[in-house]
Amino acid sequence: MEQLGFDFGVEPRPLIKVTPARLSIYDDCPRRYRMTYLDRPAPMRTGPWAHNTLGAVVHNAMRELFGLPSGERTPERAAKLVSRHWRGAGFADAVQVARYAEAARRWVADYVEEHGADADVVGLERWVSATVGSDPASPSLIVEGRADRIDRRDAELVVVDYKTGRRAPEDSDARRSQALALYAVAAGRTLRAPCSRVELHHLPSGTVAVAEHTGESLSEHVRRAEETATASRTATDRLTEGGDPDQLFPARPAPRCAWCELRPSCPDGRQAAPAARPWDLLVPTT
Repeated sequence: MEQLGFDFGVEPRPLIKVTPARLSIYDDCPRRYRMTYLDRPAPMRTGPWAHNTLGAVVHNAMRELFGLPSGERTPERAAKLVSRHWRGAGFADAVQVARYAEAARRWVADYVEEHGADADVVGLERWVSATVGSDPASPSLIVEGRADRIDRRDAELVVVDYKTGRRAPEDSDARRSQALALYAVAAGRTLRAPCSRVELHHLPSGTVAVAEHTGESLSEHVRRAEETATASRTATDRLTEGGDPDQLFPARPAPRCAWCELRPSCPDGRQAAPAARPWDLLVPTT
């Protein structure tokens, strides 16, 4: 007698594992996505960029600062942590290195003076993850990544992201940020607490851009993430089957090609804009 069972002839597709960074790169330029995550051997890249070095130093200093007991998070300690983590990769010369090292020490010290450092921090570079999808009954994505900082305020969580770029972000930037929205969803699931508020803390200006998400706005970010992830997986599958890499992952030339780290390996990018110098994206110092 045959064993009865259920076989509908359709195997469910595995969940797509994504990070906000991967989604952002694919949205900006599928070719850059392919070169970053798929091409082997890895394509030639530019050297270090000073603005990335500066951002990493400030992030490391802030992570270590907020890992201390609140009473030890002083402006002086913050400045010393910048010195401890300082690197000079990508800067024009020793004079520029010294100027930005001093500026970064001032930024973090002023941040502590202005905003205080008594936050109830529950996550620093915390890995968060959530299974999500536009249809809650049939999730399609595993969204994961490291949030700069997660605070607990009353009974809710707040995602904090540090910025050191040339332009101070506005509330609209925080609201539009897919990365922050996905971190809010993942933080809420990982730490089992409501999370709807996201903040961009711009260290050079001391400004804080804020967005209060609703269930609907978070769902919309998840829906767009699902579209991007599905498109990138489809293109990857077709590439594996022998498809044309340039057709499946086209370049999207734009002014940002001037400072793309994969510019040496991308003729379209080199034609799109003249090369930026490694220090051109630094926030001006005063």
